[in-house]
Amino acid sequence: MCGGVGASNCFDKGKRIMKKLFCAAAALAAMYLQATPSHSRREECAVKARELFAALTAEECVGLLSMDSPAVERLGIPKFHWWSESLHGYARSGLCTVFPQAIAMAATFDEELEWRVADAISTEARAKRNLYAARGLRGMYQCLSLWDPNINMLRDPRWGRAQETFGEDPYLASVMGGAFVRGIQGDDAEFLKAIACIKHFAVHSGPEAKRHVFDVKATKRDMAEYYLPAFKAIVQDAQVESVMGAYTRLNGTPCCANAWLLNDLLRGEWGFEGLVVSDVGAVRDIYAGHKFITNGVEACLAAMDAGLDLCSESAYRRHLAKGAKAGSIPKERFARPVERILAARALLGDFGGATPWDALGAESVNSPGHVALALEAAEKSIVLVKNEGMLPVDAAKIGSITLWGKSNETGVMLGNYSGFPADCTTVAEGFLRELGAAVKINDEPGGDIVVACIGMDTSVEDEERDRETLAMDAREIEKLRKARKKSPGAKIVSVVFGGSSQDLREVFELSDAVMLAMYPGEQGGRAIARTILGRANPAGRLPFSYFATLDGVGDMEDYRVEGRTYRYGAKPFLPFGFGLSYTTFAYANLATDGMKVSVDVTNTGAVDGDEVVQLYVRSPEACGDRRRHHLEGFKRIHLAAGEKKRVEFILKPEQFAQYDMEGKQAIAEGEYGIFAGGGQPGEAEGVVSAAIHLEGEAI
Repeated sequence: MCGGVGASNCFDKGKRIMKKLFCAAAALAAMYLQATPSHSRREECAVKARELFAALTAEECVGLLSMDSPAVERLGIPKFHWWSESLHGYARSGLCTVFPQAIAMAATFDEELEWRVADAISTEARAKRNLYAARGLRGMYQCLSLWDPNINMLRDPRWGRAQETFGEDPYLASVMGGAFVRGIQGDDAEFLKAIACIKHFAVHSGPEAKRHVFDVKATKRDMAEYYLPAFKAIVQDAQVESVMGAYTRLNGTPCCANAWLLNDLLRGEWGFEGLVVSDVGAVRDIYAGHKFITNGVEACLAAMDAGLDLCSESAYRRHLAKGAKAGSIPKERFARPVERILAARALLGDFGGATPWDALGAESVNSPGHVALALEAAEKSIVLVKNEGMLPVDAAKIGSITLWGKSNETGVMLGNYSGFPADCTTVAEGFLRELGAAVKINDEPGGDIVVACIGMDTSVEDEERDRETLAMDAREIEKLRKARKKSPGAKIVSVVFGGSSQDLREVFELSDAVMLAMYPGEQGGRAIARTILGRANPAGRLPFSYFATLDGVGDMEDYRVEGRTYRYGAKPFLPFGFGLSYTTFAYANLATDGMKVSVDVTNTGAVDGDEVVQLYVRSPEACGDRRRHHLEGFKRIHLAAGEKKRVEFILKPEQFAQYDMEGKQAIAEGEYGIFAGGGQPGEAEGVVSAAIHLEGEAI
């Protein structure tokens, strides 16, 4: 049992074959391990930071360690605010391009697209920063410290912040989150384009209402196997510059004062050298919420000693400034966090030097190119989950379309942590722009085609707003019933908004087609219309298991992984990785060569389309791995009708590993199942399989 009490046998196996396999994976990893900015530039900024620290007073250090940092004019240190949002656009800061919400971007299964979206967001952040700087503004939501992405695991369908995540799978989150971080931080050898921040570290996914007092209980095995891999991958491979500590406690200790989490694991084992910031108010929670340390001064110092750098509130000033000024808290106590913070600001160009983005201005914000990218992302994010021959609709063969429900609402396009686009297209506007006067568009039942726009918005799911039920709005279901009864010959497509599971059982019964739009961004209305009309071929895939009921889901406060997500035997209404297309695909000739896996994919239908090729690994039965199988590769490819492509993956040895009770990795000896197809093995048709034999290896 490699995952249990008998793990020692697997850890003691020889390392003969694995050395070769590590080398095979090295080339793929190399391109991700090139630090940007360069090592020499980082050393230069570190020297600058040490020089500045030497000239600071202890009281000035406290100010620099606070979210709203005052200027130290005598040293040329300008005012700096650390809080900006960029989840799917440069948010809460006026005009920007609003891309699909993170959960919708996860549904694209498109790493390259995610990078382009993040690159556009950081371009707009730089442009807005230049415009603010010209007016002498350096406040909240005006800076280049971007507190995204959220890579917590969507382990429970009730969680209100599900929409902010990349779904339930650690590998999917690591790839999409890593692409986002690279797009935000840029690839310049001298400067960071912006600072990305992965959150919330660690093991946080509800309940939101209790987050300021809640103690998450998680085993080392569950953490290493499920809750932490995305954080680790983005720290080590994407070189993320900042990590945000969660509000909650982890096994008794607040995350922002947790030395094991921040110093031993993050900085020690993983080698993180960037900034650790607290969530807003999380330092106060140490003494006022969790009452872990009731003295404010001691709580703040404990957080700093545990590895926290930036206090995202006023707690440090309130409790440490007086002691710093009086000398009872020595200046040297602040050395490491202050030097990290100043080095990061130097990498942004905050202390001078021309950056590649200084000329960006208003023309780069919500530009035509970014709007076009938002439309592409929205089209690629749509997940078609039912189609009984209804879609696509041929506009030339219909006289009218009826739209109702949320067809004129913009809130369902945007989701939370959103900015303000110049032109947010609703579903109604999307059809008007695509069809013009060619087809009559109604808002009352009676058309040849009925488009029912239903589901959730942020009044139902949001930060601090978990759900108690997966039931849909009863009024929408009743209207759907009436539409089916009043127009029995009409074709009904239900467009479902929302960032997590809803009870779609009756929606499926009453609809000829169902598509999940989630929160598709400012161009979502056009994307939905274009998809229904066949001008875009859907290829989004579910980034989470879609439940219809809470039966078997478990207690939201229970962080044990058993029975949760596709990996651990959840039984959802729709499986992770599922999605339909207007064409069909076939898989053949799956082959393995060391760590390389390749497979032929053919578009066997009559129209061009994208396919998401998914690669799953299954451990040998005897090794005791709790996971049924786990995603370890995916590629979104475009195939013309009749076209065939050979798709290759290069796996890493650790992608085959199991975990013991202490969270240590080992590779069991035996036959590993490799599955390639348009979905999970056992869930999707046409999945092909092969086997790789590996000898035991301790990692």
